[in-house]
Amino acid sequence: MELQQMRYVVAVAETANFTRAAERCRVVQSALSHQIARLERELGARLFDRTSRRVRLTPAGEAFLPAARQALYAAERARAEVAAVSGEIRGRLAIGAIPTVTAVDLPGALKSFHVRHPQVRITLRVGGSDDLAERVRHGTMDIALLGLPRDVRPKGVHGRVLAQGELVAVVAPGHPLADAVDVDLRRLSDEVFVDFSAGTAGRAQSDEAFAAAGVSREVAFEVTTPALVARLVRLGLGVGMLPAAFVTEFPDLRVVELRDPPTRVEHMIWSRLGPSPAAAAFLETLDAPAEWRGR
Repeated sequence: MELQQMRYVVAVAETANFTRAAERCRVVQSALSHQIARLERELGARLFDRTSRRVRLTPAGEAFLPAARQALYAAERARAEVAAVSGEIRGRLAIGAIPTVTAVDLPGALKSFHVRHPQVRITLRVGGSDDLAERVRHGTMDIALLGLPRDVRPKGVHGRVLAQGELVAVVAPGHPLADAVDVDLRRLSDEVFVDFSAGTAGRAQSDEAFAAAGVSREVAFEVTTPALVARLVRLGLGVGMLPAAFVTEFPDLRVVELRDPPTRVEHMIWSRLGPSPAAAAFLETLDAPAEWRGR
């Protein structure tokens, strides 16, 4: 089994298309298809179901994919570790972040890192805390910035707390609560809400606070981005819940401060194996304490 074959499998799985996977890997499609077929014969199992319209992983492929990603990451990290011995930082830096991160100026930090270490390939994935933490645990992401309820700690990773803050309600300027102050959750529970998808850490912060107050609420609009929360709130379709430190992104909305508000904690996490050379250099860019960067 060769690393190149694993790279081809990952590319096909992520693009769901042999042609696009070949373009990504910079090989002709016939060569990529041949190598995957060869690997399937070696494994004694088909990794993909292929039709004229789509390509999808078989159960065997689903089982193979995480290990393939880990193997590719381990090989890339091994090369980066050797280069770091001579003081050269290269390889890749895979960063993940929730869309409402406030504790770090992420674009600015990535720019500074790129200027200092131009040979490192940077990737950024914005998503939910649970998915990002899983990627760090599996070794396919170097560092992730999460937002979790106060009593939740990320498992299976190393990390540090960056900040803690409260959530506020946001409403359209003409909303009856636009000028209200010190609103409790019981009063707010009569409203229709715009919030993040059920089951996500972003949603849990609000759900747990309302449950603790002994009230329920109606979340009529479930979305995945704060920009869509703001847009629906702006149109008067519901009340949103966002971190107080983030609502400055939407100055046209009215902020309603709450009594006993939901809280969230921002964490930065990395692998239990310790940060890769590129990840350690990124932590240095953030002026993280030396013990965080210990390797």
